[in-house]
Parts: sequence; structure tokens; C-alpha cells
Amino acid sequence: MSSPPEIPPPDESAGAGGVARDVDALAKLSVFGALTRETIAFLARRCQDVVTPKNGTFCHQGDAGDCLFVLRQGRVAVIRTVGKKSVVLAELAAGECFGEMALLAISARNATVRALEDCVALRLRHHALLELSQQDLEQFALLQMNLARDVARRLAAADQALLDHLGR
Repeated sequence: MSSPPEIPPPDESAGAGGVARDVDALAKLSVFGALTRETIAFLARRCQDVVTPKNGTFCHQGDAGDCLFVLRQGRVAVIRTVGKKSVVLAELAAGECFGEMALLAISARNATVRALEDCVALRLRHHALLELSQQDLEQFALLQMNLARDVARRLAAADQALLDHLGR
């Protein structure tokens, strides 16, 4: 499995060129697969950059989930806490996304995401998806299917990890 492409850092002076660069980078990610360039640009214009220093958090388990993040640079740990025990579910690197489960389910976050190093991520809020649904229902449905496919892949990996653990 190849690693996702790193998304270049924002260039505030680039204006529309910065959005075009984001579109090129985002188009390579599975979550934006098969979406038109116009749709990806529509979403990219609605993203905000979020800077999180090493050991900072992007989101906490139990928080309301109103956005997903696409990591531009850095690495994060996805941590689930049950009682007093915390488990690192995954480590993600630049080009990967997180937060899609809460966004799809319109539910609380099921994990905390902590920066393992200084990070920059694009934040895509729920209202941008609602705007897309009003503009182009077909592209919205395709994005939802892509998000669901990514969640299903992670669930399958978690199932396998659980089976491996129980089989010891």
C-alpha cells in the first residue's frame, strides 16, 4: 500500500494558485477520488488551515464532530480511551485524513487525535458538505461514498487487529 501524497503547505500569496495547488494535491487522495476538479476546488475554497504544535490536539474523544481534517504536514496519533486505558489506534501522516467517522455519523468523536510533531491540516466543515449537496447532489453522493469506503477500510483493519490480538 503506497503512502498518500504529501499536501504542500499553504502559500498565502498564491491566491487562486494556492487553491489550484490544493486541488491537485487533494485530487490524489481517495476521499476525493473521481470528484470533478470543480467540486474539489469548491471544497478547497471552504477549507481552513489548522496549525497544531507537537503534543497538541486536533480533536478530543467525545467532542461534537463537525469537520474532517486532511493532514498537510506532520504526523498524528489516533487515540481511543476506555476507562483509564488509552490505546493508539493508528498513526497517520501527511496526505491522510481523519475525523470522517464523526462527520458521516453526525456524532461525537470516538477518538482523540494528537500531534506527534508540528502539524498543519486542512479542515473541511460539515456546512461545506451541505453546500455541496445543494449545488451538486451527484458529487455530494460520490464524496459520501468515498468517505464511507475509507471508514470501511479502517474498520476492516481494526477488525483484523482485534482478531490478531485475540488469536495470541
